[in-house]
Amino acid sequence: MTEHSIAFFLLTVLALAIVLIIFGMKYFSAGRIARLRAASDIPYKDFMEKLIAAQSTNASALAAVQADLSEIKTAVNSMAHLLKEVQ
Repeated sequence: MTEHSIAFFLLTVLALAIVLIIFGMKYFSAGRIARLRAASDIPYKDFMEKLIAAQSTNASALAAVQADLSEIKTAVNSMAHLLKEVQ
């Protein structure tokens, strides 16, 4: 009877140890993946910051072009009005 109880105890401890090892490996790999993902996101963040700066530069350039276009439209309209008066 004691032989069976010792074997049962050893198998139970072994099964619990295996379960603990599996969960430990799972959490270790999840932490490692999180660290690697955070390290790989740094270049992406730098790229996004540069992209945002470029977008703001492009937005200001677009506003300047729109202002120039508005001035050109006004000048063309005044010339068209002048040409209509001359005819």
